[in-house]
Amino acid sequence: MTSASAPEIKASADLGFALDDLLRAFETYKEENDRRIAEVETRGAADPLTTDKLDRLDRALDDHKRRIDEMTLKAARPQLGSGAPRSHHAREHKAAFDGYIRKGEATGLLDLEGKALSVGSGPDGGYLVPVETEASVNMALKEISPIRAIASVRQVSGSVYKKPFSTAGAGTGWVGGTAARPETTSPTLAELSFPTTELYAMPAATGALLDDSAVDIDQWIAEEVRSAFAEQEGTAFVIGTGTNMPTGFMHYTKVANASWTWGNIGAIKTGVDAAFPSTNPGDKLIDFVYTLKAGYRANARFVMNRSTQAIVRKLKDEDGHYLWHPAISPGESPSLMGFPVSESEDMPDVAADAYAIAFGDFRRGYLIVDRVGIRILRDPYSSKPYVLFYTTKRVGGGVQDFDAIKLLQFAD
Repeated sequence: MTSASAPEIKASADLGFALDDLLRAFETYKEENDRRIAEVETRGAADPLTTDKLDRLDRALDDHKRRIDEMTLKAARPQLGSGAPRSHHAREHKAAFDGYIRKGEATGLLDLEGKALSVGSGPDGGYLVPVETEASVNMALKEISPIRAIASVRQVSGSVYKKPFSTAGAGTGWVGGTAARPETTSPTLAELSFPTTELYAMPAATGALLDDSAVDIDQWIAEEVRSAFAEQEGTAFVIGTGTNMPTGFMHYTKVANASWTWGNIGAIKTGVDAAFPSTNPGDKLIDFVYTLKAGYRANARFVMNRSTQAIVRKLKDEDGHYLWHPAISPGESPSLMGFPVSESEDMPDVAADAYAIAFGDFRRGYLIVDRVGIRILRDPYSSKPYVLFYTTKRVGGGVQDFDAIKLLQFAD
């Protein structure tokens, strides 16, 4: 067994220190929030100094969490070119791709993609990036994009993925060991369709960067596009309209959970406009959790934005214990009532009638469809002296199980 390198040991130690800082900050936060609650109970209002300090601690908690997330992502990021030796075809593709990106020489890629019978290749559609580069981008997307990290992901070769589902299952029953088996009723099937649409980024490079042989072009491309892709994806998977983009789970029709039907997202209300109830607010979260059937709760999680997290951090149960807890190890999520919390800035803020918190088994509830292949088109003309790289991937998404995701509405 090989020993860990010095950089790996240092990175692990830094993560440990950052996590300790987060836990200490949360203890201080709880002390100040307890002081605020005591001031409200005795004076009718909190001291402005206490409120101000609590706000600063709240921002500090967010900063600590962001730092840990960045360090965890950096530690998990794959190094292109490392690992198993490349096949002869992979080496050919990388060399041809390098020549195209640096000098615009497309002959090598045309020959390779022609042999592979690649659809849509050529100057008008761009060229496929090497497999390692695509894998690096997709791995980073999973780490950065909050919904991609918790949803189901399927790769397809076509432009649309169609998934059948049963609206009325096949008839079943109990019979004796030697009894006749009567014919059961046939299932009634319907179809969900998930079209893939084009997502693009357009990084720019200088001539000097492209001429520098020390620069790993594959790594540069991956690092330039992954954040742009992740940001656009993250928004679409939450609030996308389904027109030239995935359909976000917040875009579907929302109905009272008591009258939920397939094709809609069930929701319950807090009973107070733009707030939790002032008495036993945690009880409303308990009601919310139990809107989800037992089979979904085992892998369920909360999804909310940062400002909503700042509100739920202050909530306690009847015994005075905080419902929200920070992550206890690197790479883990904070938890609320024992369920993980995913932070998505595209979720609405707490406001009157806002559906600010989602809860569910997103692995079963939301499907992301990736079409295989990331393509690049080199453009040295539009923004001289810079070279633009029009980089595209096709992705779709939508709810695949409408019973697996529920929403909390801040309304009376």
